[in-house]
Amino acid sequence: MGTHLSMGYNRLLIITTPLRQPVSDHQPNLMAERFRGYLPVVVDVETAGFNEKTDALLEVAMVVMDMDEKGFLFPGYEMEAKIKPFEGANLEQSALDFTGIDPFDPDRNAEDEGTALNNMFKSIRKAMKAKGCKRAILVGHNAHFDLGFINAAIERHDLKRNPFHPFSSFDTATLAGLALGHTVLARSCRLGGIDFDNKEAHSALYDTQKTAELFALITNQWNQLGGWDWALRKHRQEQQEREAEKEESEE
Repeated sequence: MGTHLSMGYNRLLIITTPLRQPVSDHQPNLMAERFRGYLPVVVDVETAGFNEKTDALLEVAMVVMDMDEKGFLFPGYEMEAKIKPFEGANLEQSALDFTGIDPFDPDRNAEDEGTALNNMFKSIRKAMKAKGCKRAILVGHNAHFDLGFINAAIERHDLKRNPFHPFSSFDTATLAGLALGHTVLARSCRLGGIDFDNKEAHSALYDTQKTAELFALITNQWNQLGGWDWALRKHRQEQQEREAEKEESEE
């Protein structure tokens, strides 16, 4: 069984053929203009430790963000994969106890990390093209952790055409600290009115879904409070100043 993809946010559907149009056509350039040409993709990983170089990657889930015609974000389609530990990977028992994952359970239908990521990357590149974005940017709760494990897997398998920016990311722990005064995912979600079930936590897919909801909530609240309109005025002012400087230099 390969990577799981879902077009509906609350439903998981197994897709065995590539998606021709994985992201809706709401204002193709609106997303690109909002995040400097980057497409936000929410990522969560479950691992067998904290060291991305030596510890196994066990689960990966991604949610590609979408945007409506008014510029409001919402979680788009989902991808999920159970991962086989790479050869020689370290498995910290304390980490396995924490997540409850048995890496060698045959019912996991696990796949090689290189294959799983390659399939996800292909779908992300299609989404980028549909939205007019030049790159994807990883969104995560403590995003440096997820990005570190993704980058380490890319290096191990020498994966080409990685859609993600190699070091920039959007961290929802930081954003939640600013917007809600809290950094823990479960608490931040509850403060924002997002349901959170602790029994479902530490599944890569569930944590990714909740992180996507949190990212959309904070971004959309900023829009509703006039923050993005203020930023757009600053962008226009900067552009006008540049054009004025160019005209002066040509005289």
